Amino acid sequence: METSRIATEKNWNAKSFFLQWEWLLIILLLLIHGVNSLVSPYYFSLDTFLSTPMTFLDKAFIVFPMMFVLISGNGNIDISVASTVALSSVIMGVSYNHGLPMGAALVLCLCVATVCGLINGILLAVFPELPAMIVTLSTMTLYRGIAYIILEDKAAGKFPAWFSYFGWGYIGPVPFILVMFILAAVTYGILLHRTPFGRSLYAMGNNRKASLYSGIRINRITVIIYMLAGFMSGITAIFLTSRMGNTRPNIANNYELDVIAMAVLGGVSTAGGKGRILGPVISIFIIGYLQYGLGLINQSAQVVMIILGILLIASILVQGFDLDKKQGMVHEK
Repeated sequence: METSRIATEKNWNAKSFFLQWEWLLIILLLLIHGVNSLVSPYYFSLDTFLSTPMTFLDKAFIVFPMMFVLISGNGNIDISVASTVALSSVIMGVSYNHGLPMGAALVLCLCVATVCGLINGILLAVFPELPAMIVTLSTMTLYRGIAYIILEDKAAGKFPAWFSYFGWGYIGPVPFILVMFILAAVTYGILLHRTPFGRSLYAMGNNRKASLYSGIRINRITVIIYMLAGFMSGITAIFLTSRMGNTRPNIANNYELDVIAMAVLGGVSTAGGKGRILGPVISIFIIGYLQYGLGLINQSAQVVMIILGILLIASILVQGFDLDKKQGMVHEK
């Protein structure tokens, strides 16, 4: 009698291992470091490598939940994250200036940001026929508009001295924000690759209908991942506001583009069902050090956008050759 066996693990293959997308990202990161070192003779130093991430890691916290949103498929995306950062930061600053203790203002910031994500998630769960881009485009305008109504063109600040530690503090020789980023990367990596929740995300991205019939609670997961996007936007708001020393309604402008670019360059498919935590982590530093290097030669923001656009187009084309194949089940007779 003929039987079938299902192998859940692939045998290690050197060719497949070294053709993974992450290796190409590592090579690109090394090239950027090489070019930056030619631009500045002081670039290659421990202080540079440790201090430079303080200028771009605030937005990196949003990349992890954005991965989850993209992997879940169905065209899911969240372009309201930058406006969520602005609104939660403004409310934090205004509430503190009106007498709320700074600790309570921080909690309020995270709560407001999480509620913003919750609204996105509920809208997309209740009305699945609505495109996520249109829904989050609407809330992007709404959240930013509320921030302008609250603060207009003014600034809120005069925070206590200890608040600056979030953006500029060190734990020994390592920036505090870098330590928190590593903890966030490990946490989201475990959640994505080692839990039923992560497996459900991949299943949703690969076949949403089959996932629904398999008992996966798609609506609940949709709400959760958008709440995570909101919560991490609140984390970004705290770090960014701490680094700036004040807040305005126009902060974090275009952050959503950088966040999505970091995720896509890292190998996360906008079609869903594909992506690993390591790729976006590397791409965060690629884009961050690229922007830093271009800043050394006083290049405009437009040049940064052009180069970033070229990188994204190249990454999509290269991934189209299936260099990084999806991990799945191998059927053997």
